Amino acid sequence: MRVLVTGGAGFIGSHFAKRLLRSGDDVVVLDKLTYSGNPANLEGTEVELVVGDICDPRAVERTAKGCEAIVNFAAETHVDRSILGATDFGRTEFVGTQTLLELVRKTEARYVQVSTDEVYGDLETGGSSRESDPLCPSSPYSVAKAAGDLHIPAYVRTFGIQACITRGSNTYGPNQYPEKLIPLFATNALDGKPLPLYGDGKQIRDWLYVEDHCAGIEAVLRRGRSGEIYNIGGGQEVENIEVAERIIELTGADPLLLQHVDDRPGHDRRYSLSCEKATRELGWEPVVPFTEGLAQTVAWYDESRPWWEPIKSGEHYQAYYERQYADRLGNVE
Repeated sequence: MRVLVTGGAGFIGSHFAKRLLRSGDDVVVLDKLTYSGNPANLEGTEVELVVGDICDPRAVERTAKGCEAIVNFAAETHVDRSILGATDFGRTEFVGTQTLLELVRKTEARYVQVSTDEVYGDLETGGSSRESDPLCPSSPYSVAKAAGDLHIPAYVRTFGIQACITRGSNTYGPNQYPEKLIPLFATNALDGKPLPLYGDGKQIRDWLYVEDHCAGIEAVLRRGRSGEIYNIGGGQEVENIEVAERIIELTGADPLLLQHVDDRPGHDRRYSLSCEKATRELGWEPVVPFTEGLAQTVAWYDESRPWWEPIKSGEHYQAYYERQYADRLGNVE
């Protein structure tokens, strides 16, 4: 099967593209190569990489020629960035998704929209989100993702396309851009730099190793029922402060590097997914325990400085890091 993977030079998309190659599929990647799209993530593979924007119908049509399926990872992904500037998020998630679906109408390719648990909103009071729950996004990022998702059932019902949605929980692993919690803290700890923890650090996330996430998306691509939503979660809820403490232990860093900073505006306290549907219908479930996956991830960053040091030394990253954290941190000796 020939598959178009949009956003396939990013973190999860590149892992998914390589997974399809191992399964014998032919893969073409369309990626705009903004800050988190990295061609190095696909080095040494036979993936065909095309630089382009999913909001550009001509680029999409040229790249998708001959593809039997499209899996859409293309997104602006970091909540902090969406707070600083929301416009690009809405354009990519809403206009980009619609552009892809318009092509699907013409080609009858199978389509999978890769979304997030954040569209369900905060679950501080308990319970787990199910696919039938109403959407309650609380950041510009999750609003944009929810807006893109809403195209899918409308196009399935109106035009009869074959399409599904996956909603994944917090994903971690090698090659993740070093602004998210685990890669930021791992690389900072390895360099002896502060670990800026939002608020009291008691925010709870459901952690999912990247290979488990990709296995779930592949199961939906191959066996998912059109028009359906499938939650893909790790089933391993951990407080952010515990994640930070584990990283300090794994790296041997000074515990004093952990510093609490002002909380992010509108910061959700807890996410949790019920994944019974994916297990029941698709036979999928996560297999990598968080303790094992985190150790593997930290070890990868320790051994992969040539991958992440150029990213963190760049002016764009430094400007972002300083704007977000520098004025909140004390001196660490």
